Amino acid sequence: MKLNKLIGICALLFITSWACSPKTESTQEQTEEETVEWKGMDDFHMLMAESFHPYRDSANIEPVKQYASEMVVSVNSWIEQELPTKVDNDEVKQTLQELQEGAVALADLVEVGDDQAIGKSLTSLHDTFHQLQEAWYKKDN
Repeated sequence: MKLNKLIGICALLFITSWACSPKTESTQEQTEEETVEWKGMDDFHMLMAESFHPYRDSANIEPVKQYASEMVVSVNSWIEQELPTKVDNDEVKQTLQELQEGAVALADLVEVGDDQAIGKSLTSLHDTFHQLQEAWYKKDN
């Protein structure tokens, strides 16, 4: 019985000392990197979801008409933000530029009122947005 208590105490001391030991710099950096948010992506995503899902699910084009100009403002703000380290590369910068151009084109189509063209443009913009999400959530970045 005394041996079991001694083993338990040793295990508890080991676990406590390991848990309380200073973390290495790389562990701290990794933890910080994992908690970084990409605010521009999150903000744009809210508008895209409100616009795209009603269209995809029931061909409802009205939400995109409502949010198209806000998407332009959102992507313009997103482009001005500093890129998180894991997505700070030329490919992501180019895709953001394509997203901006697509959002402007979509807003222009909303002004024209061609529902079929709006739907195609929205779908294309959604696909471009997903390229950015894939870059962000990719595990090997």
